[in-house]
Amino acid sequence: MEISENLNIAIKASLQAGVEIMNIYNSGDFEVEIKNDNSPLTKADKKSHHCIQSKLATTPLPLLSEEGRAIPYEERKDWKRFWMIDPIDGTKEFIKRNGEFTVNIALIEGNETILGVVYAPALKTLYFGEKTIGSYKVSNVIDYQDLDFKKAVDLKKAPVPEVYTMVVSRSHMNNETARFVDLKEKTMGAIETKSYGSSLKICKVAEGSAHCYPRFGPTMEWDTAAAHAVAKYSGCSVIQAENKSEMIYNKENLLNPFFIVER
Repeated sequence: MEISENLNIAIKASLQAGVEIMNIYNSGDFEVEIKNDNSPLTKADKKSHHCIQSKLATTPLPLLSEEGRAIPYEERKDWKRFWMIDPIDGTKEFIKRNGEFTVNIALIEGNETILGVVYAPALKTLYFGEKTIGSYKVSNVIDYQDLDFKKAVDLKKAPVPEVYTMVVSRSHMNNETARFVDLKEKTMGAIETKSYGSSLKICKVAEGSAHCYPRFGPTMEWDTAAAHAVAKYSGCSVIQAENKSEMIYNKENLLNPFFIVER
């Protein structure tokens, strides 16, 4: 496996951000603020953002972050390549201390995600995918010195459960999702559902732990871009629920449409 410079930088940034996050997570010093959209913001979100921003600044590419400044579409519409990050995806899970939160770093080219790194620091689990090499998972990773790429599991070869398994959101279950689960049950027979937080839901399909993840609720582009790359380059589809076309990025409105991830 030949790791590109951009992927290597993104992995290092995610792992370093994970160290910063876990220092706060273990201290319990969350200092929760409420943003204008009523979503929570903690000291860990800010620390992670600044850590990733400083690491990615070694590249010539611009950066769009959930916790960075709002960048007008007129400015970013001509970007050919840029970083898209979510310093902590699943802040609610972070506050609940259930470990199901991630650091998301994606590289966008045009409207396509071509590289993604998803790191779950409390679970010590790293996922990464790139157009040129496919997608992989490495367990028991705390910092870059621990990382042994020889232990990476190729997600394209991941087996799936015998019983059709669906992933649903731990914090955002709704009627539309319940109806989709019912329809699948009618076509697939007995099914099993599992709940996770953050972009782990997409990664669970990518790693073969589940067959499908339907999302009939609001998400932003930085919530999905990194895990989308992991899923896509593991052989999964990540499509818009309404028109069945692949999810795209750097839209004028950064709100995602409803989507379905399927292996």
